[in-house]
Amino acid sequence: MKAKCKNIVIITGASSGIGLEFARKMDLCFESIDEFWLAARREDRLREAAGQLRHKTRLFPVDLTDSGQMDTLENAVMAENAVVRMLIQSAGVGYTGIFCERDTAEALEMLRLNCLALTELAHRMIPYMRRNSRIIQMASGAAFLPQPGFAVYAAAKSYVLSFSRALNRELKPLGIPVTCVCPGPVDTPFLDIAGQRDRMPAVKKLALTDGGRVAEQALRDSFYRRELSVCGLPLKALRLLSAVIPHRILLDFMAPEAGRHDPDTRYKPGNHRENPQGRNPADRKG
Repeated sequence: MKAKCKNIVIITGASSGIGLEFARKMDLCFESIDEFWLAARREDRLREAAGQLRHKTRLFPVDLTDSGQMDTLENAVMAENAVVRMLIQSAGVGYTGIFCERDTAEALEMLRLNCLALTELAHRMIPYMRRNSRIIQMASGAAFLPQPGFAVYAAAKSYVLSFSRALNRELKPLGIPVTCVCPGPVDTPFLDIAGQRDRMPAVKKLALTDGGRVAEQALRDSFYRRELSVCGLPLKALRLLSAVIPHRILLDFMAPEAGRHDPDTRYKPGNHRENPQGRNPADRKG
């Protein structure tokens, strides 16, 4: 007798922020889901998150930039004869600062988690999906145009946007919609820890939104098979403006101070190693 399939939802970055908000929102109404599988690096935070949910959960304290640890997740899907009804990729990391003043390792970490791990996990999980399964992938409003002072992060999220939209078309014959979520700054503890709230330009403060609202909008857009989820009028306006106004003009308006600095204090060989900031964990986003 063939074993019954287990319907699961996989959420990465589920220990906090928008990932946790997705779990909370879905926990209220997704009665057909047997288990929520939550993945993040910190097991203690995952246990706290699971304690807030009614659904049965399974925890995966893994580093998704490590393919070997990602094997743990895929092997569990196979062993449980699970059907991935929804894959929500909200794990991410961001470091602010001028590119050449930051450590190279930070830039590579952003690319590995925000781009490579997201791509690999999608490729691994799609074979375990069925018609009407869903994929939600977190990008950012930063994907709409370059971001001086956030250059690698914005470029990485631009990749997520392009990849998600193309993947949505490729999976259309299989009936698996892909929704890319592009929020603006989200009101999370990261803003205070990294000191971003006080330094945030006024134009970005207008786009500040709540993580629960972003997750709710994304789930609604995914239900209606929309390829893009943009929460709030400021971000919708930014998307429109970035499509019709040359980016150089928008950048002059949004980041007028970018590039106005003393060249003797930047772009020196080994400058990132002299930077007293070093690798500050408080600069992480996600």
